[in-house]
Amino acid sequence: MSLNIKAKPKINKIAILYSDAKREYFPTEEVYITEVEVKGRAQLIAKILKSKGYQVETFPGNAQLHNTLLEYKPDKVINLVDSVYGQEYLAGTIPATLELLQISYTGSGMLATSINANKYLTKSLLEQYGVTTPKYQLVRHSTDEVDEELDYPLFVKLNENHGSLEVSQSSVCFDEKMANQQINYLYNTYQQPILLEEFVAGREITVVLVDGGNKKIYAAEKIFHRSDEDPFRKIVTFDDNWITEEKTITYEKYELPESVKKAAKTAFNILKIEDYAKFDFRLDEAGRHYLIDVNVNPALGPSGSCAIGSILELHGVSFYTLLDRLIHY
Repeated sequence: MSLNIKAKPKINKIAILYSDAKREYFPTEEVYITEVEVKGRAQLIAKILKSKGYQVETFPGNAQLHNTLLEYKPDKVINLVDSVYGQEYLAGTIPATLELLQISYTGSGMLATSINANKYLTKSLLEQYGVTTPKYQLVRHSTDEVDEELDYPLFVKLNENHGSLEVSQSSVCFDEKMANQQINYLYNTYQQPILLEEFVAGREITVVLVDGGNKKIYAAEKIFHRSDEDPFRKIVTFDDNWITEEKTITYEKYELPESVKKAAKTAFNILKIEDYAKFDFRLDEAGRHYLIDVNVNPALGPSGSCAIGSILELHGVSFYTLLDRLIHY
């Protein structure tokens, strides 16, 4: 979100920033795949805005960004940068640069972006404010023991990466042996802490919150098109997001209970999120919603290209309406 500048100028010249994804920045091809696609979405959004009469250019979020922006002089920046030098925790340097240059931008600032790069910190903060989340543990080293108070099955995931990276059926671990195997693999491959959380078998709900003067909430249930009804297979895997060509997941409009709307708004405020965010909840058989993931810089794009566009369309909101709100708010 932009600085609180007194007079809002007319918006005509827009810069769209994307992740400067080079293969050498990333430990695996999989994490590279999750980052390199941002450039294509930036170009797609640029095309939409150009059709509406805006002057638009796309730029990588790299070390030359400061000079690039001083030369281009945009009225507004749409920030899609997920990582810098391959690290998600460095993505906060992009809004920090925009703040220094006093350039109005979309999305969250440095604080929210930095917090969100640590899932354990995110969950810990939300837990203090009563947001319901599955019991969890941070494994700082592959030799750490799994907390005996956690109940299996456990969901084992990277603490510092989003985009369903390394999420597979192996992520759902039914005993200590399976959990240790997955922990060792993730830790040795990515050299970062691993997050364990009790797996909530049930339905998965995605919530999009947009703040354009007042907070609007749009929710949808993920419908899994699997060959079986195994509740432990109803997860969004890396292949679902990035590899499989056929649709394995679709969305259906979901009526969110007021208590969950309140939880989403609480998370939005406590984590210092701005403009928009995506929250994932798991719904158990007793009707309890558990917040399992927060993304302050989710993939932004029209229906068919990412969750936000698809969910907004279910609620009768066009992607351009969202863009217009973000640009002019």
